[in-house]
Amino acid sequence: MSKTARETSPENNRPVCSNRKARHNYEILGQLECGIVLQGSEVKSIRAGKVSLDEAYARVRDGELWLVNCDVAVLPQASLFNHEPRQPRKLLLHKRELRKFAEQADHKGLTLVPLSMDLKQGKIKVVIAIARGKKLHDKRETLKKTEAQREIQRAMRQKR
Repeated sequence: MSKTARETSPENNRPVCSNRKARHNYEILGQLECGIVLQGSEVKSIRAGKVSLDEAYARVRDGELWLVNCDVAVLPQASLFNHEPRQPRKLLLHKRELRKFAEQADHKGLTLVPLSMDLKQGKIKVVIAIARGKKLHDKRETLKKTEAQREIQRAMRQKR
């Protein structure tokens, strides 16, 4: 198999998990893809899809970005060399990207939220978004807009 065929195969580029609540609870202002530091048992668990980003968030500590509260299930086969399920994990990105994102999050009272975890060319990547929390009326407004879009799409399909 050639290298280009291997890179574009669906096995090498696939979503592992996503944080579906993030788009409902937050207004996404910008996003960034970054790497993550993991142990071997964590990688196997993530590849198997046993990971949850539901309560996870990112924090800047000592000039580094950390993913906090991400639940990676324990792998029974790893026994002695297993990992802690909810330990903080370091995210890998360039200093200028970190400075830009962290600066926005600090000054404007925004939050760094993980949107998804993907497998790209054998490496696990996390998509982090800078987001502002939505109020209840904003959530209702968003639901109304999406429902209106669905109605328009249905009407268009019925005319065909």
